[in-house]
Amino acid sequence: NKDCCRCDLCHSRTRIVFYDGNPDSVVVFVGEAPGEEEDKVGKPFVGRAGQYLNRVLEKIGWSRDEIYITNVCKCRPPGNRKPLPKEMQTCLNVFLKHEIKIVRPKVICCLGATAAEAFLGKQVRITKMRGKFYPNPLFPETKLFLTYHPAYVLRNMREAPVFEEDLRRLKEYVEKLLEGS
Repeated sequence: NKDCCRCDLCHSRTRIVFYDGNPDSVVVFVGEAPGEEEDKVGKPFVGRAGQYLNRVLEKIGWSRDEIYITNVCKCRPPGNRKPLPKEMQTCLNVFLKHEIKIVRPKVICCLGATAAEAFLGKQVRITKMRGKFYPNPLFPETKLFLTYHPAYVLRNMREAPVFEEDLRRLKEYVEKLLEGS
């Protein structure tokens, strides 16, 4: 619903930002919420963090066209603040759960703690939990993979090799899944 006003984020956004990429992908990347650029353009991950993610994906042999990418929240929070739990819950129930049911991925890659918390329903220390696969309480047939948000990596470039290695591990896992199907 492009006119959604189920939470207060509808007052601060320019537009609702849905997904980008391939709806037939076996992997879905989920971030936190649109930023300023995404709110202007109407596509997720088109700002600096998205451009950085694209470069890392290309480096490991994936293109944006092969993956499905979205956010927990579809509207930009004012001042790019972290979405509130009730905003995340609303968007999760209204949009994200339906997206996942339609795409039916084998793996959901949570980019950052906020996305991971939306699926796991608990607080996440991304530095401790990143780089690993977890059961998905919302979609038991789909694994969760946790890594840093690319915006975090841009602010902490010492984590760039770790982020890259995480995405390589994810890609290897997805390739093994595809070989087996």
